[in-house]
Amino acid sequence: MTEREKMLAGQAYRADDPELAAMRANGRRLTRLFNASLETEPDQRRRILDELFGALGPRAEIEPPFRCDYGCNIYAGARLFINFGCVILDCGKVTIGDGVLIGPAVQIYAAHHPIDPAERASGIEFGGFVTIGNNVWIGGGAIIGPNVTIGDNSVIGAGSVVTRSIPANVVAVGSPCRVIRAI
Repeated sequence: MTEREKMLAGQAYRADDPELAAMRANGRRLTRLFNASLETEPDQRRRILDELFGALGPRAEIEPPFRCDYGCNIYAGARLFINFGCVILDCGKVTIGDGVLIGPAVQIYAAHHPIDPAERASGIEFGGFVTIGNNVWIGGGAIIGPNVTIGDNSVIGAGSVVTRSIPANVVAVGSPCRVIRAI
C-alpha cells in the first residue's frame, strides 16, 4: 500500500513520501496562482479551481486567499461560497455539499497527529475526513476538526470548534461546539 493510499484510508502514513510531497507542491502552486488572480478573471479562477479540487460544482465562489494541502481531496457541490482566508487541510477526503456558505477565516482539518509524543516525533501522521452536508452555514472563524460530519441545513456559530459530528437541522455553537436548538 502506498503512503497516499494509507493517508486516504485513515492509516498511519509518512507525509515526507515523494509522491505526497509532489502533490502538495502542486496544490501550493495552484493556490498561489488562484490567490494571485484578479476578480476580473472569473474564468481563469474557475480553471485553476477545477484543476485543484477533486470536484467542484457549478456556481462555486471562493474568495482569495484560500489555502489547502492537496486540493484533489476536496469534493464540493454546487453554489458553494467560501469567504476570505479559508484553510482546508485535505490529507483525507473533505466533502462539501450543495449550497454551503463558509465564513471568513474558517479552518477545516481532515489531518491529525498521534497523541503519543514519540510516535508524533517519528513523523507519522493520519488522514481523517470531514463531511459537510447540503445548505450548511459555517460562521466566520469556526474550526472543523477531523472525522466530523455536519448534517444538512445546520448552522455552526462563528468561532465554534467542532470536534464531534453535528446532526442535521440544528444550530450549534461554542468550544467545544454543541447543539443549542433545532431549526
